[in-house]
Amino acid sequence: MGRSSIIEDELEQEADGVEEKARGFSTKSFLWHGGSAWDAWFSCASNQVAQVLLTLPYSFSQLGMVSGVILQLFYGFMGGWTAYLISVLYVEYRTRKEKENASFRNHVIQWFEVLDGLLGPFWKAIGLAFNCTFLLFGSVIQLIACASNIYYIDDRLDKRTWTYVFGACCATTVFIPSFHNYRIWSFLGLGMTTYTAWYLTIAAAVHGQVEGVTHTGPTRFVLYFTGATNILYTFGGHAVTVEIMHAMWKPRKFKYIYFLATLYVFTLTLPSAAAVYWAFGDQLLNHSNAFSLLPKSGWRDAAVILMLIHQFITFGFACTPLYFVWEKVIGMHDTESICMRALARLPVVIPIWFLAIVFPFFGPINSAVGALLVSFTVYIIPAMAHMLTYRTPSARQNAVEKLPFFLPSWTAMYVVNAFVVGWVLVVGFGLGGWASVTNFVKQVDTFGLFAKCYQCPKPHPPAASGPPPRLH
Repeated sequence: MGRSSIIEDELEQEADGVEEKARGFSTKSFLWHGGSAWDAWFSCASNQVAQVLLTLPYSFSQLGMVSGVILQLFYGFMGGWTAYLISVLYVEYRTRKEKENASFRNHVIQWFEVLDGLLGPFWKAIGLAFNCTFLLFGSVIQLIACASNIYYIDDRLDKRTWTYVFGACCATTVFIPSFHNYRIWSFLGLGMTTYTAWYLTIAAAVHGQVEGVTHTGPTRFVLYFTGATNILYTFGGHAVTVEIMHAMWKPRKFKYIYFLATLYVFTLTLPSAAAVYWAFGDQLLNHSNAFSLLPKSGWRDAAVILMLIHQFITFGFACTPLYFVWEKVIGMHDTESICMRALARLPVVIPIWFLAIVFPFFGPINSAVGALLVSFTVYIIPAMAHMLTYRTPSARQNAVEKLPFFLPSWTAMYVVNAFVVGWVLVVGFGLGGWASVTNFVKQVDTFGLFAKCYQCPKPHPPAASGPPPRLH
């Protein structure tokens, strides 16, 4: 069933790719029009790790070295699995719709539409609510990170003022039409995170351990599960999987791309987090941004600047699906004018800007978003949707994508998916939610909402002046 439709789909995608290449090897085409498997790999790897790279040492101080390494590997592979499930469901949905003669040349398929087509309006509503809320706060986190990072280069302005500045800068992402147009940005973004990760690793090793360094983690359940959910958040960046797939000339090649991207990301996250934690130990418990403990230098300033640029790119990655949803709501999604679409998208940026000013808690907000939103958006919902889509014998028999080579039976698929749902629901959402919300509330109580300069060093009091000289 559907074999001819699949062939037609691949031919159409290949024709699209040929059409892109036929535009010529102009600079614009090379930098602006992406749709290959390599483009998708760069997009996934670049989007998966951004500002969270700077908070992983903080998580290691909460978890301890052994748990930090194990949980990175565990959630990394789990994230790769659920990204695979999302790609399978996308292909299933698109193949069914194209059998009904649906065309997507001027329409970007999104995750909530996949859920709607395969499972109905109830799942569409759930997917839309979780996905949009997660992407909203994912964009908020990028703005917070921009202000937190630039402060270590120029502290003449407080972090809240820097948030105003970078909110205006990131609003320019409204001019980037779709994920097709992130080719050069994805490539540069991955280069920037690679530099930053190895700067952290080498700088920590050269600095050496601080005097009297201690590594006591884990010490408290609330800190342990807060750190664990930050790692769950780290490898839950595939809320934009469907949009990246749709930008590919041949979406069926995506199946293992996210997993391969994760393997590369491990080479960035594991050495940097371990090295910084080894050097500074428990000091990281009060420094959620790794830059704050490393000595000021030209290398550090370069890393800060590169991360700022990358966070601008990641803001666009997180916001673009929200732009698409908003365009569809107001009937502007099919508009060809980039300027008209950019103008229509601006209202999406305003609440993100506002929330970044209200909750400037760099680090703790990652864990809260991970537990309450990422757990459902990119782990629980995809696993449940896959089980429900193929719950009948006929659906399994006629599945467009067959079982992966390493899981030869549907029973094994259901066991793995059920484990993902159970684990993330209990450990990620349950225990992680309790811990991260507790920690988040503590930050609110300590620093207050609209904090002017979260975790900034306190100004030194002026030196006491001596007694006035005695006149003789």
